[in-house]
Amino acid sequence: MKKENPLQTIRHSTSHLMAAAVLDLFPTAKFGIGPAIENGFYYDFELEKNLSPQDLKEIEKRMKQLVKKDLKFEKKEISLTEAMDLFKKLKQPYKIDLLKDLNKFGLTKKSLKINLPLTEKKDLVTIYKLGNFIDLCRGPHLKSTKEIKTFKLEKLAGAYWRGDEKNKMLQRIYGLAFQTEKEMENFLNLRKEAEKRDHRKIGQELNLFQLNDDIGPGLILWHPKGAILKRIIENYILDEYTSHGYKLVSTPHLAKLNLWKVSGHDNFYRENMFPVMHMAETNNEEKDDYQVKPMNCPFHIAIYKNEVKSYRELPLRYTELGTVYRYEKSGVLHGLTRVRGFTQDDAHIFCSPEQLDKEIETTVKFGIKILKTFGFKDYDIYLSTQPEKFVGSQKNWTRATQSLKKSLEKLKIKYKIDPAGGVFYGPKIDIKIKDSLGRDWQCTTIQVDFNLPEKFDVNYINNQGKKEQPIMIHRALLGSLERFIGVLIEHYAGNFPLWLTPVQIYLTPVGKKHLALTKKLGQEFESNGFRIQIDDLNETISYKVRKAEKQKIPYILVIGDKEMKSNFLNIRMRGNKMEKITKKKFLEKILKEVNGKI
Repeated sequence: MKKENPLQTIRHSTSHLMAAAVLDLFPTAKFGIGPAIENGFYYDFELEKNLSPQDLKEIEKRMKQLVKKDLKFEKKEISLTEAMDLFKKLKQPYKIDLLKDLNKFGLTKKSLKINLPLTEKKDLVTIYKLGNFIDLCRGPHLKSTKEIKTFKLEKLAGAYWRGDEKNKMLQRIYGLAFQTEKEMENFLNLRKEAEKRDHRKIGQELNLFQLNDDIGPGLILWHPKGAILKRIIENYILDEYTSHGYKLVSTPHLAKLNLWKVSGHDNFYRENMFPVMHMAETNNEEKDDYQVKPMNCPFHIAIYKNEVKSYRELPLRYTELGTVYRYEKSGVLHGLTRVRGFTQDDAHIFCSPEQLDKEIETTVKFGIKILKTFGFKDYDIYLSTQPEKFVGSQKNWTRATQSLKKSLEKLKIKYKIDPAGGVFYGPKIDIKIKDSLGRDWQCTTIQVDFNLPEKFDVNYINNQGKKEQPIMIHRALLGSLERFIGVLIEHYAGNFPLWLTPVQIYLTPVGKKHLALTKKLGQEFESNGFRIQIDDLNETISYKVRKAEKQKIPYILVIGDKEMKSNFLNIRMRGNKMEKITKKKFLEKILKEVNGKI
């Protein structure tokens, strides 16, 4: 069994401490599960009352009292029968439910997967006692409560037992736990900064996008500035892709359902797809069912198959900014980073077996270059292996995984294994970038696929004049553009580099007599490719400058008498720095900034 690390042990032990405190305050409490999670822990309870924030304060107070008592975590191994009798006596139905699973599955992978507390001895389970609280638990735990140094109860939530909405709704208490007060303080400060950078908040302040219930959850409306930002990114990556040998294609948003049956999506990906459109129910002309697309791959295969391909044409790389639709449950939707409709910088590479390793290497290097251009220089790379549900032969899975591994090792790139993290049709390399707060975000994915070319009978004529099946590489370097823009907003806190900023220069005249010069300057900046905004509204200069600052516009120019009488411009830069500079020098400065993407 996998051992917990010291911090997980602290957090798991703190969840038991919280359960013991709840039992002291609410003697009829019934207990679900209480695992350690990232940054802390939670425990699910069935109680006779709905908890309030004040109750959390009382529970936390009682936890601190129990810490001072130096209670021991007492471990004991008992038989399944004894455990069943014990928890019946304690009137704990959820523990009995878990024990029934133990009795049903025994010491199997399935029982281990649901985290049941089996010992290495047959028909024995472990229980832990802390004060009056007894739990069915695998452990490990600390020796005593005095080893718990710092914790904080965070929030309340509802949680169905076993995550099944058919079961009873329990009350879940979340808490934080760290080894030291300093670690807790650092985490809280980091989270406070993350809240300031929340892309939903900044997106609204900068008027970039909106979510609208009348349109539908998880569907983004891009406002003019947001659409400009998205287009800047799209133009940049398409220029990069086409200059690196990719051919641009474009495909529809839906297709006949049978396409997704052949690809395997209808079987292996159905829970993430929107419902089928049964055309025959409303239209006598159409008998086929249709499906809005969750992926672009089958369309690119159809384009490839339109003409017979020779080995001389390979590798053949198709790319598309393809909008796809995936059904995400409303509870997991989150601003731009978890949506139902999104655009991918999608591409599919058709190559011969001999070309596979080089294509993977080239794509990994290309992906890292693109991410660095956007300011992401720190990242982790994962090799995601075969999942439980997969299609294709074991031989091809092994071959594909070895190709990915070989390419990473040849590039001398450190990587981690993500066991069973591959997609149903192939293993993959994932690049997770780190933002300015050190948080991980999944972006680049490179997947090797022997399956779809076989299912769709994709071929090329090899150098022997015979048909041969190409290997297909699925790759997206930014991934979902919506998600990527959300990450960009939080990484830069909305203070985008000049080349990405929707409005780069803001100009405003002091009075009417300064308007002509303001417009002339604006036209000159525009002719040099800059995005400008001229504000000639009848408002005070100080108010207009504050507006521009709130919009995080990099350069603000106020045009008055001094500017009319000299060749110098007084530039207010982001961060309230001022610079007196000639127009020529200013243009040189910002052109260098844009061209260097800094």
